[in-house]
Amino acid sequence: MRADRISIAGLLLGLAAIMVGQVLEGGSLSSLFQPAAFVIVIGGTLGATMLQTRYPIFIRGMRMGSWAFAAPGVSPESLIRKLVAWSHLARRDGVLALERQMGSETDPFFQKAVQLLIDGADANRLRDVMEVELTTYENTLRQAARVWDSAAGYAPTVGIMGAVLGLIHVMENLGDPTRLGAGIATAFVATIYGVGSANLIFLPIGRKLQTHVSQLIMMRELFIDGLASIANGDNPRIVESRLLGYVAKIPD
Repeated sequence: MRADRISIAGLLLGLAAIMVGQVLEGGSLSSLFQPAAFVIVIGGTLGATMLQTRYPIFIRGMRMGSWAFAAPGVSPESLIRKLVAWSHLARRDGVLALERQMGSETDPFFQKAVQLLIDGADANRLRDVMEVELTTYENTLRQAARVWDSAAGYAPTVGIMGAVLGLIHVMENLGDPTRLGAGIATAFVATIYGVGSANLIFLPIGRKLQTHVSQLIMMRELFIDGLASIANGDNPRIVESRLLGYVAKIPD
């Protein structure tokens, strides 16, 4: 994985803008830190998201969150070079020679595709089998990425609930003016936490994950296409020319 600097910079810029704006308005930064509001918004949002999501998908979605700041390694150029080298090897020594390359593949998807080629599957059969695997893989990743979109949908509403709870606390203590300020602060800060977390954290992460999922899917399509060309016995130069068409489709 490589650090996604624009994501890190964007998050820091968004948070800094809110804090600087608070100071410029004459407010105190300490008023933005309300543990009660944080617990209500984050806890309530996580609870609602967990309720609608199956456990394996939820856990996978949480783990994928790190992709927003450290993108999964996607190098189409190196994959194309590998496939072209395999094409040369297969034309010279036959597809069985690729069996020696199996040990270098750690991804089960890639291992299965290479094994099908070695076992003598033709291009059409290889595509049919691996496209089923690809569809399942894509659906799983997209469901996991949508966990963050779901959190973005719930957070503002939970923030409003936190605001109402804060106002209830205020109404219960109208006879004690010293406690009114804390209750009102919790009420408004909960709304900020809800709207802010949805639009500065959850929704952007969800969108970034969808981008990475699209890249990973395209890399697998490239791999399937390359192996299918090898199965057809295409000239390595034709294989390379065909696969280079994928590079322009993958944003850097």
